[in-house]
Amino acid sequence: MHIVRAYKMPNSSNYNPTLHHRKSIRLKGYNYSNEGLYFITICCKDNLCLFGKIMDSEMKLNDAGRMIAKWYKELEHKFPEIKCLESIVMPNHFHCIIEIVGANLRVCPNEIADLSDCPNKNTTLDVKNKNIEGEHIGSPLHRVVQWFKTMSTNEYIRGVKTLGWQTFNGKLWQRNYFEHIIRNESSYQKISDYINNNPSKWEEDKFFTI
Repeated sequence: MHIVRAYKMPNSSNYNPTLHHRKSIRLKGYNYSNEGLYFITICCKDNLCLFGKIMDSEMKLNDAGRMIAKWYKELEHKFPEIKCLESIVMPNHFHCIIEIVGANLRVCPNEIADLSDCPNKNTTLDVKNKNIEGEHIGSPLHRVVQWFKTMSTNEYIRGVKTLGWQTFNGKLWQRNYFEHIIRNESSYQKISDYINNNPSKWEEDKFFTI
C-alpha cells in the first residue's frame, strides 16, 4: 500500500524541523485521478509578493501575475481532460478550482473521512511522492500542478533575466500545494465566493504580508 506523506505548511519564521513532523493525510480509498472538483492553492516560496498588489480591494496584476494567469489557462491545452474554473492570482499565492471533466459534484466515496469546507483548513499533497494510486490513469492532480509550476517558473526566470522582474531565492513556488476536494454544490459555491472575494479580504488572509 502506498502512502502519501503530507503536512500543513508551517510558517517559515517558526518552523522547527525537530518539532514539526509529516504525517499521512491521504484520504483512504480515494483515487486522485478520479473525476472531480478540486480547490488548489499554490504559494510563493518565502511568501514573496511577486505578482502584483492589492489596491482598493482589487488585485492589480503586474506582468508576472498576468503570466501566472496565462499558464493556468494553458492547463486545458496540456491536459484536455481537465477544465480550469474560477481562479485568482494574489500577490504571493494562487487559488483555482480544477475540474477533471465529466465529474459529478459529489466526488468522494462514503468511506472517506470528512474534511472541513473552510479553505483555510486545507491540506497539502507531497508532489515529490511518485507512488500515487492511479498515477498512470488520467491526469492525477500532482502532475497537473507540477507542470504549471515548471512552466510558470521557467517563464518567470526569463522575466528576471530580460525584463527586470523581482528575483527569488532558489525556487519560485513552495514545494507542496494545498488541496481540498469539493464534494457538493454548496461547497463549490462557498469556495468560489472565497476566491472571488479574496482581494477584498486580503488583510484577513492567512498568507497576508506587507
